[in-house]
Amino acid sequence: MASSAKRRAVGLGENPEESDGDSSDEGLVEEGDSGDEDSEESEDEAINQEVVVDFEAHTISDNDFGGIKKLLQQLFLKAKVNTSELTDIIIQQNHIGSVIKQAEVPEDSDSDDDLDEVFGFITLLNLTERKGVQCVEQIKELVLEQSEKTCPQNVTERLEKVLNDTVEPVGLLLSERFINVPPQIALPLHKQLQEEMTEAQRTNKPCGKCRYILMISKTCMEASKNAPKGNLMFVNAEEEFFYEHAAEKFSYSVQEEADSCLTGRWSFNDVPMKPYRTVMLIPADKTGAILDKLKEYLSV
Repeated sequence: MASSAKRRAVGLGENPEESDGDSSDEGLVEEGDSGDEDSEESEDEAINQEVVVDFEAHTISDNDFGGIKKLLQQLFLKAKVNTSELTDIIIQQNHIGSVIKQAEVPEDSDSDDDLDEVFGFITLLNLTERKGVQCVEQIKELVLEQSEKTCPQNVTERLEKVLNDTVEPVGLLLSERFINVPPQIALPLHKQLQEEMTEAQRTNKPCGKCRYILMISKTCMEASKNAPKGNLMFVNAEEEFFYEHAAEKFSYSVQEEADSCLTGRWSFNDVPMKPYRTVMLIPADKTGAILDKLKEYLSV
């Protein structure tokens, strides 16, 4: 499974605004004639160069621990969730899920670690099967705590009932990637995930069938006082289609927790954005309709 992508030569996860602020005129004029206009133009061209990168999906392995944990921390920020334990569970359950890696490492790479660098991952964990596990209970507590602060009481009661139901399982869908990995990669990943879940159900492996899917998505809204409230933008664009089919949904601010460009301090079209997390509870039988939308939106 490969997907063509373009990424800036400045590197993954780097905030262009922060980069501009860190560079100084002195740093650009170190020796010789490096400060003349031709050199500056050449450097600008190098910085803005777009490089075509192919990504591939791989089975999750022990080597992916650090990369998966980093992406989970990007999602949960400072929330009380044991991301190490959660990462261990994701790796142990590697019959479901994939990691995204670069198909070919550049020849000038000076590190063998580039071969195992995780650019994203997808998986689904059956929360009901793992009732009592610390990180699972922490995620449920996080959702219900934020719901109590944000939603009407009946919504919180509904979520609590579903999350604690032992008969109709709830699956936590985790789909995380670096910002500059293109959304087109999401379509084959979601399709493969559904196939793996079907096979797990057929062979009675964990996480085979769920009644509901729980998602916590990275979202943002314009920070301007004049911006209309509720105008959500999804960092993973395809997750908007899950939002449309959600039976329950709400958003909560994580502005006080976000302290880097990876955790939500971005700008879209030079418009400052406030970072949020959006919780969605989606009936599993809506997955087919969602995948159809993904095909329409993401097919090249």
